[in-house]
Amino acid sequence: MAWWEWALAGGAVAVVAWGLLLAALLLAGRRTDAHALARFVPDCLVLVRRLMADERVPRSRKLLLVALVGYLAMPIDLIPDFIPVAGQLDDALIVALVLRVVLRAGGSALIRELWPGPERSLHLVLRAVG
Repeated sequence: MAWWEWALAGGAVAVVAWGLLLAALLLAGRRTDAHALARFVPDCLVLVRRLMADERVPRSRKLLLVALVGYLAMPIDLIPDFIPVAGQLDDALIVALVLRVVLRAGGSALIRELWPGPERSLHLVLRAVG
């Protein structure tokens, strides 16, 4: 199998696992948790876009955000995504480290101001970035 086939298979597995988790939350009657989980990744993308557009974020931090988006878009990772859990964990850790650096530049008030999602998800982001 070629590397792109492995990447495609890993992405498909991640999407199916995410969908199953959403379905389990809905079946358990936890509709608000399911909605928050479904919106988490898009909310993070909106946060990164807003941080890139904000004048209070230094240019060096914006370059880090551009590098982060580039890394996440690349089909090659430090740990391939087809490896369960570890494949997605390295991406999550890199996102957390970059957001931690950006957070230190702008402060948690800036992240709170720019976060588009629910408060519960914001607490998760703030806890992840320290």
